[in-house]
Amino acid sequence: MAARTPEDRCRLYLITPPRIDDVEAFATQLSDALDGGDVACLQIRLKEVDDDTVRRVAAVLVPLAQARDVAVILNDRPDLAVETGCDGVHVGQEDASLDDARAVVGADGVVGVTCHDSRHLAMEAGEGGADYVAFGAFFPTETKDTKTRADIELLQWWAQDMLVPSVAIGGILVDNAQPLIEAGADFLAVCAGVWDHPEGPKAAVARFNALMDAHSPDREPS
Repeated sequence: MAARTPEDRCRLYLITPPRIDDVEAFATQLSDALDGGDVACLQIRLKEVDDDTVRRVAAVLVPLAQARDVAVILNDRPDLAVETGCDGVHVGQEDASLDDARAVVGADGVVGVTCHDSRHLAMEAGEGGADYVAFGAFFPTETKDTKTRADIELLQWWAQDMLVPSVAIGGILVDNAQPLIEAGADFLAVCAGVWDHPEGPKAAVARFNALMDAHSPDREPS
């Protein structure tokens, strides 16, 4: 997950629902979503499940996503990320440290870090070798409990001065994504905005991509 070049544009970072009871059914739903357009990566983020459940879900989703050139990131657990063949791990401020995560996934593995609304935490993560920093929540969300609310100016500052990619997260929908794209987010992390979209995941991915294409730096003016 590299920083944007002038020819690049914002990309979609899908997050699984916090609970997947029927992994085969969800795999069908994921395949449908990926048919909707460009997706950079999929984060497997399951809450209140045991390790075997994570392994079972990953065994289905990891090869499916990777076969479509979609990187797979596991939330919280560097050890399970390596064991299940994920491309990397995402750690929060209360999870494994950046250094510990890097030691487990190795130099070639992706390590992303939650930085909430903090410039200080983001700069520490960037200087410490994080592959991306995640800011949020930008909007109200029911997917997870959020302790902070980030503002658009944070993304603008980071995009202007930093090379490490940024991920915007928290309550992002097709209807509210445009300001985040315009502010310079490298990736939009979306969960309910895709899986609960009234027209279905495929349509949601297509609509997000249309927004991103419309604000691509190399798009010819209309």
